[in-house]
Amino acid sequence: MRIEIWSDVVCPWCFVGKRRLETALAGFEHADEVEVVYRSFELDPSAPAHGHELSTGVIARKYGRSEAEMRQLQQQLIDVAAEEGLALRLFETVHTNTVDAHRLLHLALDAGGPALQRELKEALLSAYFEQAQDVGDHEVLTRVAVGTGLDEARVRAVLAGDEYADAVAADVAQARAYGATGVPFFVVDRAYGVSGAQPAEVFAQVLDQAWAASHPVLQTVGGDAEACGPDGCAI
Repeated sequence: MRIEIWSDVVCPWCFVGKRRLETALAGFEHADEVEVVYRSFELDPSAPAHGHELSTGVIARKYGRSEAEMRQLQQQLIDVAAEEGLALRLFETVHTNTVDAHRLLHLALDAGGPALQRELKEALLSAYFEQAQDVGDHEVLTRVAVGTGLDEARVRAVLAGDEYADAVAADVAQARAYGATGVPFFVVDRAYGVSGAQPAEVFAQVLDQAWAASHPVLQTVGGDAEACGPDGCAI
């Protein structure tokens, strides 16, 4: 079974959704046979490459709210995230571009497969939300990526050019083709879509349904009748 997750590293609900899916997988008996791959989605491709302005004010303007109102909404999200074991520093995060972070996630997938990519995804989300670091800054990205095991020279080479930019664009295009208008967006076996940071119970239901669909149980009819066994025929 394969789960593809479209998300952004500056999306707090993506972090919450990640934890809720992990909770569901922890109780799924076939979890060892599930592959999780992250796909790119940029919430704001126009964001500055090196963020300096706090994201609270930017989001407040975008949605026509006062900063005080936005801080109240952010606090509600902080409280929800805390229930999933996350300590989000939403009041300290900066508005920054994420295309380079996504390019490194594609590098990680190529270099070490889904396991390394997942490790980098977790590290980037933590750097932004729990450490309030600018994940648009190349030095921050390099430090985080190297810390997960990626080769520093390779990381710097990717950041210095536009490698994997086409892969990022392809991910975004696929999300639109699926009809995804926001993230997180989860696709299981290219057959089941889950929009948003659903409760762990919802993910558990989808996992069971997808597994049953891909591993149908043979239905026998007619009851028992005479047959030959592994030792031959009695008659």
